[in-house]
Order: sequence, then C-alpha cells, then structure tokens
Amino acid sequence: MKKITSGGLTLLTYVIAILFFFPILWIFITGFKTESEAINIPPSLFFKPSLENFQIVWEAGIGGFFANSVFVTLASTVIALLLGVPAAYALALLKVKHKDDILFWIISTRFLPIAGIIIPLYLLFKNVNLLDSLLALILLYAGMNIPLIIWMMRSFFNDVSFEIIEATQVDGASGLQAFFQVVLLLVRPGLVSTALLSMVFAWNEFFFAVSLSYTNAATLPVYMASYMTQEGLFWAKMSAAASISILPVIILGWFTQRQLVRGLTMGAVKG
Repeated sequence: MKKITSGGLTLLTYVIAILFFFPILWIFITGFKTESEAINIPPSLFFKPSLENFQIVWEAGIGGFFANSVFVTLASTVIALLLGVPAAYALALLKVKHKDDILFWIISTRFLPIAGIIIPLYLLFKNVNLLDSLLALILLYAGMNIPLIIWMMRSFFNDVSFEIIEATQVDGASGLQAFFQVVLLLVRPGLVSTALLSMVFAWNEFFFAVSLSYTNAATLPVYMASYMTQEGLFWAKMSAAASISILPVIILGWFTQRQLVRGLTMGAVKG
C-alpha cells in the first residue's frame, strides 16, 4: 500500500507539474508557427517549425527592450535589497518601538490599487523630467518590492537565534560584522529566494512600464503589447517575443531551484 500510495502521489505531482507548465510550452510551440497556423481551430499539432517569427521580433528591436528589462530589474532589485534587508533585520532582531505598527504600515502600501496612484505618479515624474526614463522605473520597482523583501526577510531573520548574535559580540564582533559575516550567511537561501521573487515581479511588471515609458525606457512587456493592433492579435510573433521574455526567468529559476526551495521552507511562508 505504501508503494502504491507513493507511486500515486508521484504520478499526481507530475500531472500537476505538466498542467502548470503546459501554457508555457504552448506559447513556445506557437512561436514556431505561422500566423495562420497559430489561430487554427482546432490547433495545429503537426506543422513545419520556422524561426521566422523569432527573426522578425529580433530585427524589430526586441534586443533594446530586453536590455532595458534586464537593467531595470537588476538595479531595482539591488536597491530594494539594500534598503529592505537591513530594515527586516532591525524589525526582526532589534528592539524597535511600535514594531507591529511599522510592519502593518509597510504592508499597507501594497493595498493601494495601482490605477489609483498612476496619475499622481505620472505628474510627479513629469515635473522632475523623469518620464520615459529607466530611473523612474527603477525607483518604482524598488519601492514596489521593498515591502515584499521586508516581510519575507523578517520571517527568515526570526528563525535566527539571538544568542548567536550575542556570542559574536562577546567574541569582539561589532553589530555590522555580526550582520554581514554571520546572520546573512545563515539566511542566504532566504535571501536568494527573496531576490529571485523580487526580480520576477520587476521583470513581469506592465502597468507602470506602459504608463510611464513609451520609447526610451520601454521594457519587454510593453514591446509584447505592440502586437495587439487594430488589425488583430499577431499570436505567433507575440508568442515568439513571450518565449524570449520567459526564457531568462526559467533559466534563473532552474539554476537557483535548490536555494529557492530551501529558502521557502525556512519560513518565508510564515506569518
């Protein structure tokens, strides 16, 4: 019975994994079809693959949008980590007055509907000449991810025994030395998983990008939306662009899967 149960759970796991991965696989396959084959009903399961769509989107300048996405994602994640990780450490292990109120205020900033704040943000960036600039998106994405980083990293820091920090201080280490040389090493898997999730959120963000950038700072999601025209949807070309956009995230997740799983089981899903 144990073998049957184990085999059944394994089979169920594979089925669920295939169901979740199938939309990504279908997008990738559609990128190799012609436009007529991409909209066939029922779908064309047998066709002659072609790289024409990938060539078209590359010649149309997707490389520039890709570079913008990479730069904005990396820069905003680094800034968010530099600000969010020390804040999470202080809120988890140091004596801070009104800690619960601060934490609630931080997470409450995520309650705001994006559509409700886009006009003030547009006017603000217009007045400081930051419209259609990478800096504007970097600042917005960093601010968007800081609450996520604080709450996730706080749960990881809560798993660190304060006695370890006291022991390092007894040995003569300063507070900064204990933080960088001991505590960060202990929560490294959590730090990796938090950074990866922040990068995914920044990489996929569309509303701010399409509202505040149009030429110089447009990112991959904005580029993909350009295939939604008055003439209709160019499914094959959009799928080719989406495949190029998805591939870096899949590769990054594949190489960091051990750290990601280990980090999420450390306490990132705790309250």
